[in-house]
Amino acid sequence: MKKIMSMFLLVSLSLPMAVIAGEKGMITKASPYSVTETLDRLESTLKSKGVTIALRWSHSDKAEGVGIPLRPTELLIFGNPKLGSHMFTSKQTAGIDFPMKALAWKDEKGQVWLTYNDPSYMAKRHKIKDRDDVIKKMTGALDKFTDAAIAK
Repeated sequence: MKKIMSMFLLVSLSLPMAVIAGEKGMITKASPYSVTETLDRLESTLKSKGVTIALRWSHSDKAEGVGIPLRPTELLIFGNPKLGSHMFTSKQTAGIDFPMKALAWKDEKGQVWLTYNDPSYMAKRHKIKDRDDVIKKMTGALDKFTDAAIAK
């Protein structure tokens, strides 16, 4: 039994940590890197896979510029028209949620997190019921891309 528990602990610690924070429709993963490095790594991974980077925005820099203190917080907006456009052909209102967004942020304890929208939640939000294959592909790709960004 002790051997099984040790193995379980070892396997658990080697997997990327995800948190269920009760935030419906978002997926959050712990990152061992700084906010900037986390998004640098995600951006590099996305570019290597042919995903378009639309915008990188530092909420903390913008807040600082107007005298509001904010822990490091950066947003990356990215997309793949070969996938995302299928969501619009089902329901054009999906354009409010696409392209995709990923937010790297540092909490009050100093832990950095990477949060992104769950494609299946966005499909439900827009009542998209005819794009299961696209949603599955998006979900799998985002999981792999974000895991790569936080991997040691």
